[in-house]
Amino acid sequence: TQLNSECKLSSALMFDAVHVVVSAVRELNRSQEIGVKPLSCTTPLIWQHGTSLMNYLRMVEYDGLTGHIEFNSKGQRTNYTLKILEKHPAGHKEIGTWYSNNTLAMNSTSLDLNASETLANKTLIVTTILENPYVMRKSNYQDYRGNDQYEGFCVDMLRELADILKFSFRIKLVDDGLYGAPEPNGSWTGMVGELINRKADLAVAGFTITSEREKVIDFSKPFMTLGISILYRVHLGRKPGYFSFLDPFSPAVWLFMLLAYLAVSCVLFLAARLSPYEWYNPHPCLRERRDVLENQYTLGNSLWFPVGGFMQQGSEIMPRALSTRCVSGVWWAFTLIIISSYTANLAAFLTVQRMEVPIESPDDLADQTNIQYGTIHGGSTMTFFMNSRYQTYQRMWNYMYSKQPSVFVKSTEEGIARVLNSKYAFLMESTMNEYYRSLNCNLTQIGGLLDTKGYGIGMPLGSPFRDEITLGILQLQESNRLEILKRRWWEGGQCPKEEDHRAKGLGMENIGGIFVVLICGLIIAVFVAIMEFVWSTRRSAETDEVSVCQEMLTEFRNAVSCKKSSRSRRRRPLSSAGGGVLRHPSRLALAAPRPIRLVREMRLSNGKLYSGTGPLTGGLAGHGGGMGGGMGGGMGGGMGGGMGGGNGRRDGRRNGRRNGRRP
Repeated sequence: TQLNSECKLSSALMFDAVHVVVSAVRELNRSQEIGVKPLSCTTPLIWQHGTSLMNYLRMVEYDGLTGHIEFNSKGQRTNYTLKILEKHPAGHKEIGTWYSNNTLAMNSTSLDLNASETLANKTLIVTTILENPYVMRKSNYQDYRGNDQYEGFCVDMLRELADILKFSFRIKLVDDGLYGAPEPNGSWTGMVGELINRKADLAVAGFTITSEREKVIDFSKPFMTLGISILYRVHLGRKPGYFSFLDPFSPAVWLFMLLAYLAVSCVLFLAARLSPYEWYNPHPCLRERRDVLENQYTLGNSLWFPVGGFMQQGSEIMPRALSTRCVSGVWWAFTLIIISSYTANLAAFLTVQRMEVPIESPDDLADQTNIQYGTIHGGSTMTFFMNSRYQTYQRMWNYMYSKQPSVFVKSTEEGIARVLNSKYAFLMESTMNEYYRSLNCNLTQIGGLLDTKGYGIGMPLGSPFRDEITLGILQLQESNRLEILKRRWWEGGQCPKEEDHRAKGLGMENIGGIFVVLICGLIIAVFVAIMEFVWSTRRSAETDEVSVCQEMLTEFRNAVSCKKSSRSRRRRPLSSAGGGVLRHPSRLALAAPRPIRLVREMRLSNGKLYSGTGPLTGGLAGHGGGMGGGMGGGMGGGMGGGMGGGNGRRDGRRNGRRNGRRP
């Protein structure tokens, strides 16, 4: 039977299905009495007449609204045909027949006219929507008329197609500003509705190809491939500053490192003092200092040794005992790990401006409620979530659908503004995401693509221009014109590419802090040197009985002289035998061959360590006096012995001590 054009296919199939079931039940009732016995849904029991009913269903054969109805042994419909129709402005035309045995019989070709005969010299009405960078008004569009008011990727693509296919066009903005979505009464809004109502011949924009739209309109082959992505506002971390070299470690780590340094210094000092192997004689060949033991780990050296190891420079102090070597080895291992970790993270903290993004994937977005998210109302992205069967996307759709106030926006610009001004994530096409990220550095893409789809040119269902438009798009793709147009409209934003970030060198804003540390260290060193200089010259001035300023001036001239690298050792005041101080050591130049200096040393006496001061005693002084007396006019104590006429050792020592007390 011929299917009535006003009858929907689903209604016809339902009618035929009911007719088949009724026929099978009627035949079953004729063969046996059908008993009605209640069954429980929780038990595995089946209806006692179920198998017989299935057999009668396979035996049904008749011609229904959808054609010949017959089933095989597996219960599948067989021996039916499908008529292939082509829609034309004047109506449908049968162009072939398909049989259930996979046989296809075509009656005629689908198109009788080629591109030049179809589109040549025709003017097409193009419906579109304002969407950056696809279709935009020029900044001074009031000065233009018609198509010259608009610019963008789709406008340039239309001009390229018009040159290839020899047609002209007139751009018309869609009345309601929507892409197109179905209404409860079955009608469509936006550009889809204008194509269905034949108000436009083409729909050119960022127009997503979907299965729901393809049921009511035709699409060309996609001219751009994309997917759904998440756009979110990025919170940039603190920009690298003068003291960014401290960022690889937290303040707590730096504090613990300082405490570790102090602890190692104290342990090293105690271990060196307690260990007998760190006490040694630096001058074993001198008889008078044979019993003197020294320890190189003074408090100052104990503080300096860890600094040299931490800076990987070493020092002249080397551990001798096993205990001090253990302390040194542990400290060196500690500094090795610390320095390696610091070096590995330093470059990243100096060059990268860290992004603080609380979400990293659609699952993170679905698992939280602090950040709102939505999409354009009535767009293909909204339809994707509404029809998705993936659990995460279903949860996201339930949230967006039930959230009040609404999380849906009317345009991309509204969504971008909402992202920048609130905690809002915008679900949009990846190409639009890329475009707006190039314009605003505070925007970033979260995760990858949620799906894969394409943009196509929409046409009324059965449009004779579909194949011609598709061929034109393929020619533009093969000649790389579409890629050139995309680079023209997508590149040139104010945000640099990631490659530019990697190629940028370090500036003073990155490492200027280390210069500050260097300058501060130099200032401290100069200040300490001045204090040492003032202290030394003050003591020298007291010795020579000259003014401090005069002594400082003399010492400063010697210090800054570039001609000399050596000088005489400074004379220091000496204590006399009676406790007096010799204020003028220069006057004793004839009394002694060299000044006798006080010696401060650590002596090991009776197993105990003590520090003592005193002049060189014993036979040295007396021997000097005796030598002076025997020579009759020697220096020091010998001068006194010669003047008194004594020539013995005893008289020489006596006269030497007497003359030594004189000023």
